[in-house]
Amino acid sequence: MTIEVSRSTSRRLRNIVLGCLVVMLLGVGLLLAVAATRPDTFRLERSIAISAAPERIFPLINDFRQWRTWSPYEGLDPDLARAYTGAPQGVAAVYEWEGEKAGAGRMEIIESVPARRILIDLRFTAPFEASNVAEFALTSVGGQTRVTWSMRGPQPLLAKFMGMIFDIDEMVGKDFERGLAGLKAVVER
Repeated sequence: MTIEVSRSTSRRLRNIVLGCLVVMLLGVGLLLAVAATRPDTFRLERSIAISAAPERIFPLINDFRQWRTWSPYEGLDPDLARAYTGAPQGVAAVYEWEGEKAGAGRMEIIESVPARRILIDLRFTAPFEASNVAEFALTSVGGQTRVTWSMRGPQPLLAKFMGMIFDIDEMVGKDFERGLAGLKAVVER
């Protein structure tokens, strides 16, 4: 009699475990199906008004060496490895970095319109791979300059899925806000 009960209990337990696995697989499948319906690209942006002419702000963005004075990513790793190659500023200027917290990647200025716009080819290699375009747009408004920092790129399925769990716009947007505030502080000093 004891053997019958333990076989019965064993079958019930196996059925419960299998049922849980099926429910979990269906749940993951449903989440992936919902993620697949999200947009294939993303765009995020933040802006700030700076009390200065665009000509004063532009050089701080157009020269990667100047980013150390305002970029929110420069202070993440005290031992951040940096390499500057290509042109000293503007089109073909290249900045590569590698650090424990900042990860690794490469930026190259691909368009530079003096005092108006800078486009950057932005490639992350660690902790994940991604290829995006960053843009800085400077617009005169009254006696101020509106600086808009944006980033856009493809959003593969894994990124869509992660976007359901983490608000990437909020996370990266906070960095952009800190960076723009740093840029404003440097320029208005």
